[in-house]
Amino acid sequence: MGFILYLIVGGIIGWLAGLILGKDVPGGVIGNIIAGIIGAWLGGLIFPDFGPIIADIAIIPALLGAIILILIVSFVMKSMNKKR
Repeated sequence: MGFILYLIVGGIIGWLAGLILGKDVPGGVIGNIIAGIIGAWLGGLIFPDFGPIIADIAIIPALLGAIILILIVSFVMKSMNKKR
């Protein structure tokens, strides 16, 4: 049950990060889950654990990490489209 909750929280974090930035995460729901989980990992590396923790994910650093990840992905995708 913990793994499913982890996926749900990751998806919500990825979705919120996309909403905050006004950008769609490629891949739909799966992309949101991946962005949320990788964002949680990235946020854990950059920021200390603070704020509420759900399913072993510190929400605020995970959200900040997902925002950074989506910005990087959108920048890379935009520069790839310009090269074509």
